[in-house]
Amino acid sequence: MANEVVQTAEPLVTACGRRIGVGRLVVDGLSDRISRVTLDVGPERDGTSRIWAGLTPAEARELARRLLDQADRAESAASSASERGAIEVAPSGSRGRAGTRVPDRRPIYPRG
Repeated sequence: MANEVVQTAEPLVTACGRRIGVGRLVVDGLSDRISRVTLDVGPERDGTSRIWAGLTPAEARELARRLLDQADRAESAASSASERGAIEVAPSGSRGRAGTRVPDRRPIYPRG
């Protein structure tokens, strides 16, 4: 039995400093081979939180579809706000500064 963990590319570093690694995990079991897509979300700058997930290929594809859908919506919302000349102000207690654009803090739920 051979187990294999493959990091497929350099991790993505987000604007907040988190490193997101995408890879593959293959485990040879007694009766069959298990293969997963892995996500390793590192801590934010100076943080300690870390998340790791192993997804089936179908789950990885569904996550990719949802991420692309939300990216399209975020770009559309940003261009709409820009066209209106809107300036978003950070709510009290957030890390943003008044008069700067900050991420929408409302939860995002799938439509439909």
